[in-house]
Amino acid sequence: MSRKRVSISSLISLLILLIHGSNTATAQDLTILSSCQSHCGGITIPYPFGIGKDCYLNKDDWYEVLCNGTSRNPLPILKRINRQLVNISLPDEFSGDSFGLIRIKNSITSLGCSNMEEVNMTLNVTGSPFFITGRNTLVAVGCNNKALMTDVKPHIGGCESTCDVGSGQTGQNTSCDGYRCCQAKIPSDRLQQIGIKIESLDGNTTKSVGCRVGFLTDEAYSPSNVTEPELFYDKGYATVELGWFIDTVHNMSVDTGVCYPIIESRSGWSSSNYKSCICSYGTYLERSYRSCICNSGYRGNPYLSSGCIDIDECEEAKTEGRSRCGEGYDCENIPGNFRCTSKTLAIILGISLGFGLLVSAIEAWWLYKFIRKQREIKRKKKFFKRNGGLLLQQQLFSNEGNVERTRVFSSKELEKATEKFSVNRVLGQDGQGTVYKGMLVDGRIVAVKKSKVVDEDKLEEFINEVVILSQINHRNIVKLLECCLETDVPILVYEFIPNGNLFEHLHHEDESDDYTMATW
Repeated sequence: MSRKRVSISSLISLLILLIHGSNTATAQDLTILSSCQSHCGGITIPYPFGIGKDCYLNKDDWYEVLCNGTSRNPLPILKRINRQLVNISLPDEFSGDSFGLIRIKNSITSLGCSNMEEVNMTLNVTGSPFFITGRNTLVAVGCNNKALMTDVKPHIGGCESTCDVGSGQTGQNTSCDGYRCCQAKIPSDRLQQIGIKIESLDGNTTKSVGCRVGFLTDEAYSPSNVTEPELFYDKGYATVELGWFIDTVHNMSVDTGVCYPIIESRSGWSSSNYKSCICSYGTYLERSYRSCICNSGYRGNPYLSSGCIDIDECEEAKTEGRSRCGEGYDCENIPGNFRCTSKTLAIILGISLGFGLLVSAIEAWWLYKFIRKQREIKRKKKFFKRNGGLLLQQQLFSNEGNVERTRVFSSKELEKATEKFSVNRVLGQDGQGTVYKGMLVDGRIVAVKKSKVVDEDKLEEFINEVVILSQINHRNIVKLLECCLETDVPILVYEFIPNGNLFEHLHHEDESDDYTMATW
C-alpha cells in the first residue's frame, strides 16, 4: 500500500515516540529472556508477554502471565485482568490484524440456572493496553430470554430469543436470529468495558421460566450447534477476543531501530521493501501506542531485536511438494521475497558466461605469451649487444667475401641441438667453459662450447679471433663454424672431431687419420 501524507505535528509526535522508545530488547538481558518459560498449558507465550521476572515487557505487568494449576494441568493466567489465556498472537499483516490478539476465557451471565448466580457480568480492561475487538458478539441462549449489553453508554444493544415455533421459526436457521438463541454485534470496536445483563422478555428478572444464559464470544453459533443453556452454564465460560498494543508511555524494551516507522492511516499498514519489520504509531483511548509486524517475506517476533527472519519461500514450497514458479523456471530466494528465473535463460547465460571466460582466458594466455616473447627478444638483443654482436656484424660486412662463411646462431637452435644443454651431451670442460655434443637440423654433428664468463674489456679481441678462426681451413685445426651471441655468455660452434685431442693425434698417428680438435 502507498504511504499517506501526514501532518508536521504527526511527524514531530513520531520523533518524540522514537526518542522515548529508544531502549531495545537487547538492553533487557537477552540471555535471561532466552531462559524464560515459553509455554504454559499448551499455548505459546511470545514476548512482550512472559512468565516470571524480567521475562515480560519491562516494568509493565499488563503483559505478565502466571502459570498456575498443577504440573499435569497448568493454566496460563493473564495476571492483571485475572483471565485464563486461550491463545496469544502477534500482529499479522496477512490476516489484516494491525494489533496483536489474545483470546481469554470470560464468565457467562445466567438466569434461572441455579440459586448461586449473577444476572449481570462485566468485562472491564479499562486503563490496560487491551480492548474488546469487533469480532466479538453477544449471544443469548434460552426461552423467553432478553440479553442486554451494559456499560457502553450512550449505546444500547441486545437481542431476544424464544422457543415459540409458532412465531415462524423452524429450527433450521443457520444463524441465531431469535429461535432458541439470538446474537447482536457490540456497539463499537475497541471497547474496554462491557457488561451482559439477562432479563425475561417481560422484564422480570426473578420469575423462573427455565435456564437462560448470555455471553460475549468470538465464536460463531447457530441453532444447529447450540446446546441447552444448562450446558453453557455448566461450562462456565466463553472465549472472548481482545486486541493489544504497546503503550509508549512505559519504558519500552522493544527494538525501534530495526523496524520501519509509519503513522497508521485509514488504509492500515504501509509497506517497506528494505526493512524486516514495520511499526505503526497512533493514539487510542488517549494513549500513544505502537504496534509492530514482520514485513512481507519475513516471519518471527517484531518485538525482539532481529526477531523477524527471512522466509525461504522456495524451500517451503519444495517441502510442501509444490513449486513457486512454473515449469521451466527455477525459484531463487531473495531477502523478503523470491524470484523466478528461466532455466533456458540460465543455461544460455551459463554457456555465454563460460564461453566468455574461455575467450578471456585465451586472450590472457596470448597476451602473457606475447609479453613474455617481447621480453625475451629485448633480453636477447641486450646480450647480443653486450657480447659484441654489433662489432661482429661490422667485421663480417667489412669483408664481403667471408660474410657467408660465418653464421650467427639463435639460442633456440642451439638449445634444440644440445637438448637444452643436457648433461648427457657434455664432451668435456675446463676453466673457460663446457663443450657439448650437438646435432643441427641438417644432421651435422657439432661441438658446442658454452663459455663460463665474458671479459667485456676484451670483446673486440674476442670478436676478431672469431672472424679469423672462421676463415681458417687446416687439417690439424678444428674449424669454427658458427657462434651465438644472444645468450648471457657467448656460445661457439666447432666442427666435431670424434678421435680425441691433438696430443693423442700427434703421438698415435697410426691409429687414426681423422681430424682432431686442436683447442677448445
